[in-house]
Amino acid sequence: MIEEVARAAREACVQAPPVGAPAYRQYCLRLGEQLRLRWPRISKANEEDVAAAERRGLPPTLVDRLRLRDAHLEVLTRLTEQVHEALPEVTAPGPETSVAGWGIRRQVRKPLGVVLMVYEARPTATIEGALLCVATGNAVLLRGGKEIAATNAELGEAIRAACAQAGLPQALATVLDDPDRSQLRWLLARPDAVDVLVPRGGPSLVDYCRTASTLPVIASGGGVNHLFVHASADLPLAASIALNSKMTEPTACNALELVLVERSVAERFVEHLREAARRWTGPVTLRIDPVLPPLADPGQAAADGLREEPLAEHDFGREVLEPAIGVHVVDGLDAAVEHVRRHGSGHTEGIVATDEAAVDAYIGAVDAAALIVNGSLRLHDGPTMGLGPELSISTGRLHVRGPVALGALLTTQWVVQAQGALRT
Repeated sequence: MIEEVARAAREACVQAPPVGAPAYRQYCLRLGEQLRLRWPRISKANEEDVAAAERRGLPPTLVDRLRLRDAHLEVLTRLTEQVHEALPEVTAPGPETSVAGWGIRRQVRKPLGVVLMVYEARPTATIEGALLCVATGNAVLLRGGKEIAATNAELGEAIRAACAQAGLPQALATVLDDPDRSQLRWLLARPDAVDVLVPRGGPSLVDYCRTASTLPVIASGGGVNHLFVHASADLPLAASIALNSKMTEPTACNALELVLVERSVAERFVEHLREAARRWTGPVTLRIDPVLPPLADPGQAAADGLREEPLAEHDFGREVLEPAIGVHVVDGLDAAVEHVRRHGSGHTEGIVATDEAAVDAYIGAVDAAALIVNGSLRLHDGPTMGLGPELSISTGRLHVRGPVALGALLTTQWVVQAQGALRT
C-alpha cells in the first residue's frame, strides 16, 4: 500500500507542469473554494476528533490544538490567496548573464521533489503543507497524528478536489492514514521514495524523525526560547514584550519560555511584569527565581488571574506549552549567553536593551535562527517578517534557516546556452 502511494507521488512529480505554470495559481484558488464548500463536513469531522480526544483524557492544551474554529477557515482561505499572489515572484527565473563571450547562463526554479511532512495534532498544518508544497511543484505526503484522523480525511478530499480542478495530478498531495507509524517507518528509510523530510512538532517527534531517518531533514529544534533583559532596558517595555512573547499563543514554537534578567534590575523588572500580568486578559503563571522577593499579595493576585510558583532548575531547557513564563536572574550578558548556549534550542532568542554595544555583543555571541532586538519573539514568523507564507521554522544550518517560506521549497537548476562552445 505505502509503496504504491510513494510510487504515485514520484510519478506525479514527473507529470506535474513546470514550476511557475498557471495551474499552480489555479490550485491555490480552487483549494480556498473547496475549503469553504466543505467546511461544514470538515467541522463535523473535527468535532468527532475533539470528542474522542476528550474521552481519552488528553491534556486540554493538546485538545485545543486539535480544534478547528470558523476563524481558522478565514485564516486558511486568506493563506491560499497569499500564496496565489506570491507565486509569480517566487518562481520567476533568474536573469540571463553572459559567460566570457561564449554563452549565456541563467537559473530556473525546480521543486525539491517528494516531501514527507510529519506533524502532530494541528489540522491547519495539513492545509499549509498541501498548499505550499503543491504550489511550488512538489509532491507531499502528509502524515498527521492519529488524533486528527477524521479531520484529515475530509481535508484530504478537499485537497484532491482542488488538484483535479486545477488540472494537477491528484497524487501531488496525499494524506496518509498511518495510526501505528508503520508507513512512516518505511518512508523514513527510503531516500529513493522521499527527497526531503519536514517534521513539525515537539522535540520527541523531531528527534524521532532525525534518528530514525536517512532522509535530508528541514526541522525545527523546538522552541526553548529566551529573552535577555539587560540593565539598560526600558523595564515596562521589557515586561510588555515578555507577556506578548508568550501569552499571545503559549504553544507556538516561537513563544517565550524563560526571561533572563540582569541582577541589578531584576526586582524592578519583576514588579513591572507582575503589573502587566494582572492587566492581561487571561490567567498568567509566573515562575520566579527564588532569589527574588515573593509576591506580596498572592490572594489578590490570584483574583486578578496571576499565579506565582518558584522557578526550579528542571524548568531550564524545557518547552512549556501553557501560559507560564519563567524568570531567572543572571549576573550580566556573559551569563545570559552561557545559559542560552547550554539550554536554548537555536530557534528564537531576544534581547531588550538601549545600550547598543550590549545589543551588538549579544548578537555576536548568541546563535539562533532569529534574534529579536527590543520586540516580541513572536515576530519570528514568515508573513510578519515580510517573507510570505511559511511551512515551518527551521533551526538547521543547511538549505534554509528560519521561516521555511515558498522559496525554501524550491531548488535551482543552471541553464547554460553554450552556442556551440567547447571546453578548452
